[in-house]
Amino acid sequence: MTEDLILDAPVVKPAAAALSEPDRTLIHMPVDIRNMSLVVLAVLASVFMLQWAKDVFIPVMLSVLFSYALSPLVNWMELKHVPRWLGAAVLLLAIFGAIGSTAYSLRDEATQLVEALPAAAQKFRQAVKPRSGVSKSALETVQKAASQIEQAAQENASPGSTRGVTRVVVETSRFNVRDYLWTGTIGLLTLLGQTIVVIFLTYFLMISGDTFRRKLVKLAGPRLSSKKITLQALHEITSQIQRYLQVQVLTSALVGVLAWLGLLAIGLDNAAVWGIVAGVLNLVPYVGTLITAAASALVGFLQFGSLNMALAVAGVSLVIHTVVGNLVTPWLTSRTSQMSPVAVFVGLLAWAWLWGVWGLLLGIPILMIVKAICDRVDDLKPIGEFLGS
Repeated sequence: MTEDLILDAPVVKPAAAALSEPDRTLIHMPVDIRNMSLVVLAVLASVFMLQWAKDVFIPVMLSVLFSYALSPLVNWMELKHVPRWLGAAVLLLAIFGAIGSTAYSLRDEATQLVEALPAAAQKFRQAVKPRSGVSKSALETVQKAASQIEQAAQENASPGSTRGVTRVVVETSRFNVRDYLWTGTIGLLTLLGQTIVVIFLTYFLMISGDTFRRKLVKLAGPRLSSKKITLQALHEITSQIQRYLQVQVLTSALVGVLAWLGLLAIGLDNAAVWGIVAGVLNLVPYVGTLITAAASALVGFLQFGSLNMALAVAGVSLVIHTVVGNLVTPWLTSRTSQMSPVAVFVGLLAWAWLWGVWGLLLGIPILMIVKAICDRVDDLKPIGEFLGS
C-alpha cells in the first residue's frame, strides 16, 4: 500500500531546477518541413534540365528579351497604321544594317588592332624578363643545382633494378591544323545557327503581340481573381524588363562615350574601337570590366612601350566603369526594381555556373521574372521576400 502511494505521488521538481529551465516555445515555419525533400528534388531536376537543354533555353530567353526591348517600337508603328509584320521586319533590318555599317566603317582600325596583338605579347614578355644580373644568376644557380641532383639520382640508381622492365616513351600529340579548323568551323556554324534561331524567334514574338499574354490569362483559371493576379504579374514583368534593358543600353552608351573620350585624351590609337568594346562588354556584369581593362592595357603597352602608360590606360577604363557602375547604374536600377544586391550577386554566380557568359547576361532578367511571380503566389512569397531589397 505504501509503495502504491509513493508511485502515484506527483514528482515535485526543486525550485532552483524549475527556475533554471526556460519555457519552450514553438516556431511555426512558413514552409512545410515534410515537403522539403520534394522541393529539393524539384530544384535539382530543374537545374539538371537547365544545364542539359541550355542550347534551347538560351536562344529562347534572348529572343524574349529582344522582343521586350523592341515591342514598344513595333506598337508605335502599329499605331501609325503600319502592319506588325512589316514594322518588325523593318526594325530588324534597320538594326542589323546599323551594326553592319558600324563594323564596316571601323574595319581598318579593328584589323590594325588584331595585327598588333602578337607584337604586344612579345613586348610584354620582354618587359617582364628579369633585368638585373643578380636575379638571373640566382635562377641559373637553381637550375644547375636541380640538374646536378637529377644526375646524381640517376648515377646512384642500381643498373640491375631496371632489368625486365619495358621502357615506355610518351609522345605528345602533334598540332593538327585540320582538326583545329574543323573544330573552329563547327563552333562558328553552331553560333551562326543559334543567331538565325534568335532572329526568327524574335520576329515571331514581335508580330504575335499580346497573343501569349491573353492565352496565359485565359489559362489562369475561371476565377476573376486568378486572372487579375496573372495579368498584374505579366504587366510587372514586362515593365521591369523593359526598364532594365533601357538602363543597360543607356549606361553602356555612357561607358562607351566616356571610354572613347578618356582614351582619346591619353592618345591611345583606335580609341573609337575601344569605346565600342567597352560599351558592349559593359553588358556583361563584373567580367566585362576586367576584360576591357586588361585588353586595353596590353594595347597601350604595345603603343607606348611603358608599363606606367599601360596601367594608366587600364586605370581609365576601371575608373569609368567604377563611376558608372557604382553611381549611375544603381540610381537608375533602383527605379527599375527593388532587388537585393546580395541575391543578385549570388544569382549571377549560379547562372554563370549554368550557362557561362550567357548566364551573366540573362541572370538579372530571369531573377526579375522569378521575383514578380513569387510576389503574387502565396506559397512562393518567402522567395520573393528573399530576392527583394
